[in-house]
Amino acid sequence: MQPLPKDDLVHAQPFSPAERAAVYRAIETRRDVRDQFLPEPVPEDLLERLLRAAHLAPSVGFMQPWNFIVIRDQAVRAQAHEAFERANEEAAMMFAGERRSLYRSLKLEGLLKAPVSICVTCDPDRGGAVVLGRTHNPRMDVYSTVCAVQNLWLAARAEGVGVGWVSIFHDAEIRALLGIPERVEIVAWLCLGFVDELYREPELAVKGWRQRLPLDELVYAERWGERR
Repeated sequence: MQPLPKDDLVHAQPFSPAERAAVYRAIETRRDVRDQFLPEPVPEDLLERLLRAAHLAPSVGFMQPWNFIVIRDQAVRAQAHEAFERANEEAAMMFAGERRSLYRSLKLEGLLKAPVSICVTCDPDRGGAVVLGRTHNPRMDVYSTVCAVQNLWLAARAEGVGVGWVSIFHDAEIRALLGIPERVEIVAWLCLGFVDELYREPELAVKGWRQRLPLDELVYAERWGERR
């Protein structure tokens, strides 16, 4: 491989302390928002910045497999909410006893309250039949699309916009609602809107569903299960 021309490289200096702190603050205070959305519309220029942040995500083979369906129409969001309600009742029945009661007490979506939604999809054909880096793991396109979701989420946090990821629905219902081709995978339905309050800790932790695991229990050295 020929060395890169010098003009193609830029100096990779670290961020300033203030810039670093801002990045870590966005990561640490990002929340899955369900009920704190304000009714104020999200301006088009701000939405464009968030979509651009998503589009700057890394992707296997630089295939950029994502598409973003922006949904503002109240009737479409209402139909999505109906799909959620049907699936959510099925989900509740998968838990037993007190866990089911706790599940039913949780608000798990903001489809009607958030002023805009974005359905993020993954097109497995975007890079052609053979994609660099996906040759031995065909799911790398979906993993790349999730990176786009995370980019958007962190940029939204910096802009004062809350994001909630809705995953409780039957794929076929959302596919039919939005006209998504069968070959295209639905990765995320995101609810977006301005917020002026967020939970200090993740909402599911605050409400007793599950607590954050200690990092030192999750980091292994050299081999699976071997603690550092």
